[in-house]
Amino acid sequence: MGGQSGGMVNETGRSLEMCKKSVQAMAADLQEAGACEHLESHAISQLKKQTPYQLEHAGRLTHPMLYEKGRDFYRRIEWDEALERISIALRETSANDSFWYFSGRSSNEAGFLLQLFARLYGTNNVNNCSYYCHQASGVGLSSAIGSGTATVVLDDVEHADLVFVIGGNPPSNHPRLMTTLMQVKNNNGKVVVVNPAVEIGLVNFKVPSNPFSLLFGTPIADLYVQPHIGGDLAMLTGVAKAIKEMGAEDSVFLQSYCDGAEQWLDHLDAIPWDEITMKSGVSEGEIREMASLYAKAKNVIFCWTMGITHHTHGVQNVQAIANLAMMRGMLGRPHAGLLPVRGHSNVQGIGSVGVTPKLKDAIFNALESELNVELPTTEGLDTLGCMEATDRGELSLGFCLGGNLYGSNPDLEFAATSLSKLKTLVYINTTLNTGHAHGLADQTIILPVLARDEEAQPTTQESMFNFVRLSDGGPRRHDGPRSEIDVITDIAGKTLGTESPVNWQAMKEAPNIRSAIGKTIPGFEKIADIDETKSEFQIGGRTFHTPQFSTPNGKAQIHCHELPELKGDETQLRLMTVRSEGQFNTVVYEETDIYRGIERRDVILINPTDTKRLGYRHDQKVTVKSPTGELQDIRIRNYDDIRAGNVLMYFPEANVLVPRTTDPQSRTPAFKGALVTLHAQ
Repeated sequence: MGGQSGGMVNETGRSLEMCKKSVQAMAADLQEAGACEHLESHAISQLKKQTPYQLEHAGRLTHPMLYEKGRDFYRRIEWDEALERISIALRETSANDSFWYFSGRSSNEAGFLLQLFARLYGTNNVNNCSYYCHQASGVGLSSAIGSGTATVVLDDVEHADLVFVIGGNPPSNHPRLMTTLMQVKNNNGKVVVVNPAVEIGLVNFKVPSNPFSLLFGTPIADLYVQPHIGGDLAMLTGVAKAIKEMGAEDSVFLQSYCDGAEQWLDHLDAIPWDEITMKSGVSEGEIREMASLYAKAKNVIFCWTMGITHHTHGVQNVQAIANLAMMRGMLGRPHAGLLPVRGHSNVQGIGSVGVTPKLKDAIFNALESELNVELPTTEGLDTLGCMEATDRGELSLGFCLGGNLYGSNPDLEFAATSLSKLKTLVYINTTLNTGHAHGLADQTIILPVLARDEEAQPTTQESMFNFVRLSDGGPRRHDGPRSEIDVITDIAGKTLGTESPVNWQAMKEAPNIRSAIGKTIPGFEKIADIDETKSEFQIGGRTFHTPQFSTPNGKAQIHCHELPELKGDETQLRLMTVRSEGQFNTVVYEETDIYRGIERRDVILINPTDTKRLGYRHDQKVTVKSPTGELQDIRIRNYDDIRAGNVLMYFPEANVLVPRTTDPQSRTPAFKGALVTLHAQ
């Protein structure tokens, strides 16, 4: 599960913990050069017609590339010119007219350096890709337990006798979790899966590292519940209501270690069952069956992914899961707790080292005192806030460390229009993506960087279980790309000059960066010695094996919620954007979705009863429309495994249909639940 290292050993020391996505990511990095030639030989109009798969497979980037508005093609430039153009643009731009976006593919060192540079430059418009995925988990968990990450370690999960897997498809997106679920099943534990679609890998999964499982598969789900998209909060509330009616709550834990329990229990009594079933789409019988399994279990882990966070009530969904854990004392002790499943990249580490608009007070104060710097105190913008400010003409420069900011956005037409209003946009990448074709400023500069396993110096990453580990670099595969650390320090040095309080030349040495991290990021003290110890360590204050929580009064906080109405009418379908098995975030490694048995991506997966009810047929081409946009030439695929009234389409292509509606507390866009209609062509 410690996939961030890129190695084949997890946090329990078990070997051969490697998944197909890791292999695909490494295969992409192993590509021959070709991306620069691709940009030079394809006009922008041609690039815009290419799929994420085609752009990703154009080869590695090896030279800085420049696009200037009004021209048809990118052209290659030398590193000196690229860095000079960026430095001039930064010096000519007011700091708060810029934004800085980080993906989770970078190291802790690169993330720390760039956020520090941005703040010394003078802005808090510093944000990362988590605002488009798991920010609702961070906000929801922080409001409930005082920490925004997992409360458990891998050993806790393997000793659970019941695991809830809610709103996710781990076989495709977090395959290493499946080995752990197999371990739970081998120990006679049970798994409850909640998902509007039946994902075959959650019914029976073949674990490659286990010969028997590889041959015959491992049955996973003991109970599979299919709420309507957007029905999770009502369903979770129903489980809590059933637990209370059974008298199965842990009254001692609630009274001793939680705030708000009495009010919440009264709130559960007041919610009628018909409201719960109507707003969830789940029968009272199924909800009571879930509650019965929960009541009988002694060690319970709640796992969830973006099926929970990608809603206008995403934070409330996470709070409701935390409420359920508190209800039976499944927090603050070994072998039970909360696990937001964040995947294999370093998005959690990027957030830990300060990539957020507002720094935690402890980090802010430590940076100022330990590094003798003065940081801005202006209110920074989150990711969507930066996109909207750019569209209003308030920002003129964007700097993207990895990822695909354009493709990650809802409302892709808006995203392209917004980014086109920038004067300068800098991309730091290893390969091409749709942002390089659609997200184009007056001048767009692409800087090629080394992959993690090509770095001359070891770097660190953080796993979703809060472990920090050192990963080795290796030999470069191509001349031309530079390390992210070198690129960041070069730009910072050229922009801030000799007056900078930070010695950027010294920061080219990764151990010096780790020394600064160790002094300024609480819980990272051991990173300063990791070059000598070579030992991974867990960040303190995040795993709760005792019922003392990182809230102001040390108690877990219970929240009451009003249940949202299900969206839509008889003519509309609730859309869930999903990733395929051969995909990592916006990166598409293969266009076939093996688990779902779908050979292409320009499809809408729809229950056959909906196909017939709406007057269409399997494989018919239709236009899919939403209030935000439309997609033409989409093929209907009858798909029995999706709950009627709901449909699946692939992210990021279907983002054109997703409105910029967000959860008000986390500002995470509602990528799940957009309403669409079908139209004959």
